[in-house]
Amino acid sequence: MENIGGSLLGVLETGGVVMWFLLGFSIVALAFTIERAIALRRAKINVNEFLAKIRKALIVNRSVRDAIKICEQYRGPVASIMKAGLLKYGQPKDEIEKTIENAALYEMGRLERGLTVLATIANVAPLLGFLGTVTGMIASFDALAEAGLSNPGLVAVGIKEALYTTAGGLAVAIPVQIVYNYFMSRINRFVRDIETAANMLLETFTEMEQSGVAPERPAEGGKK
Repeated sequence: MENIGGSLLGVLETGGVVMWFLLGFSIVALAFTIERAIALRRAKINVNEFLAKIRKALIVNRSVRDAIKICEQYRGPVASIMKAGLLKYGQPKDEIEKTIENAALYEMGRLERGLTVLATIANVAPLLGFLGTVTGMIASFDALAEAGLSNPGLVAVGIKEALYTTAGGLAVAIPVQIVYNYFMSRINRFVRDIETAANMLLETFTEMEQSGVAPERPAEGGKK
């Protein structure tokens, strides 16, 4: 472990200031990755099972209150959006759709929180590495101008710094970009689930209204 730590410290010192910035980027990216992974895992539910329970509460039990209670038993954006729509039952369809849309925008903001940081790190890290490459090459040419060809070791130090920073920038950017793409794919699945749930709810409301039997509505001023 000491050899590994010593080697890492040596790489950071050889790479110069840019490597320390890249180290900071990697720590920030790791923190956001862990936080987003936990948040998205908690938001995941069995959508088919959830929608089946909601539909049973509305069609079979004819109780909006029961459907709202089911939403309160689940976490995540799908349940939150369904609850927002259920609380508006009996209102004009346009108002229900607007409420669902606003709730979806809010939930999407929560799902995407922190992803801008990961995207920025994935884009900036290789550029920062290339900056270190340029400064390392400048140092090499300065050493070459001062010492000439008599001391190639001085030139090699600058080239080594340039290569370390290039590798460091790519080493940070590549995994962060992969993680970002994975999170976006997860969020896109949430979007599809939200659309499916919203369409099912509106269709069920229409079916309930056409049946002519008034369901049990949520209490006035009920919990949101």
